[in-house]
Amino acid sequence: MSFDNVCKLLAEKYPADFVRWLIAEESVNIKVLKTELSLEPIRADSVTFIQTKNRILHIEFQTLTQSNPTIPFRMLDYSVRLKRQYKCPVVQIVIFLQETNDEIAFTQEYVDDTTIHRYQVIRMWEQDSSLFLNNVNLLPLATLSRTDSPQGLLSQVAEKVATISDRETKQNIAGYTEILAGLRFDKTLIRQLLSEDIMQESVIYQDILQKGKQQEAFSLSIGLTLTVETHQVEVTA
Repeated sequence: MSFDNVCKLLAEKYPADFVRWLIAEESVNIKVLKTELSLEPIRADSVTFIQTKNRILHIEFQTLTQSNPTIPFRMLDYSVRLKRQYKCPVVQIVIFLQETNDEIAFTQEYVDDTTIHRYQVIRMWEQDSSLFLNNVNLLPLATLSRTDSPQGLLSQVAEKVATISDRETKQNIAGYTEILAGLRFDKTLIRQLLSEDIMQESVIYQDILQKGKQQEAFSLSIGLTLTVETHQVEVTA
């Protein structure tokens, strides 16, 4: 399941809430930019570009810390591309979703012999849960935030979802929540607290699940092809 792509979907659906959270800016003039900058060899499916009145907010969601090229280099590359194309300041934030001790999650700059490029990092497990519990559009992220009682936090989130009056909104928020909660909680517990019927009625939730299955099938087919051709690589699932 592509957890970071769920976050990308949220950011593109509710950009004003992400702008308010990440750069404390109130703006009515917000535009989600197309990700035409996501070109080889620098490509990240979970990247989102949001243009406000006077700058661009570049958000990148990560469940894994390792990538090729590395995250710091990728941020440098995107910064140069964005400034060249849009000619305005760029704020870059990498949001790590799953708790880790890997140094990349604590790195906020790219450094080589001639260049230093800085960006911001947010580790979801350090974020105050109230930021998300009090905002329906960010509610699914609450499951990944700081808490002394993970199960208690999940119960709070489920209670908040239950109070959403608009049925379609409730279906979608429940679906996003169920997927992101999977990074931290057992699936059985999630479905005990969240209404599975509500989630299954969400068109967007079903679309995300279907894409996840397609990605898994594609990975399996690649594994089988490599095994047949090389006779050395193990079949992967």
